[in-house]
Amino acid sequence: MNSRPLILILEDEEDILELEELHLQNAGFETMGFLSSRGVRQAMEEEEVALMVVDRNLPGIEGSEFVAKLRREGFDQPVIFVTAKDRDDEVEEGFIRGGDDYLCKPFNMNELVWRVKALLRRSGEKEPETLRHRSLVMDLPGRKVERSQQPLSLTRLEFDLLRYFLENPDRVIGRDELLEEVWPDGEDRGEKAVNVAVNRLKKKIESDLEPPYIEAVRGVGYRLC
Repeated sequence: MNSRPLILILEDEEDILELEELHLQNAGFETMGFLSSRGVRQAMEEEEVALMVVDRNLPGIEGSEFVAKLRREGFDQPVIFVTAKDRDDEVEEGFIRGGDDYLCKPFNMNELVWRVKALLRRSGEKEPETLRHRSLVMDLPGRKVERSQQPLSLTRLEFDLLRYFLENPDRVIGRDELLEEVWPDGEDRGEKAVNVAVNRLKKKIESDLEPPYIEAVRGVGYRLC
């Protein structure tokens, strides 16, 4: 049995669907994507779906109407609506028809991941125990990291730094934020300490065979790439 929570995504724009799947997979989730409601009900019956991400503008049926039908049939998985329908009455309608959260387009993909994790916590589902990015795989409970299936030896600070980068992909992270969110008591603090630690981490996780994993953004901080 797969221990990674399965997120079912119903989104009629293929490029958005692919981005949602990529970010959720990198965050440790399994995903199943659909461009229309066709086949969704069967998938819900056959798979252990932990949560649904549903666009309201779908071909053939409005997304919240489809969710309302699933609710009447007994499907109670948490639902996040992701939609351009942002008027107050439309948001209210989404919740009345069975939505548990509501995210208006355009939106930050990282925010979608955060909302998925928050909903799963409230519903009692376990969060992923593995984070992935390109050839990196991080085992959270075991505090182990592999690159291309080869184990890496990281200090506690390096592990926590890498975890923070993996949990915040495609976002520039300032040095002050890293000091606030990652740095343990007793470690050297300050801009120089951050630069030294990140450079040590880069040497351990990067190789000449791949593009860099972490890039410096001048005057600001760093970004996972």
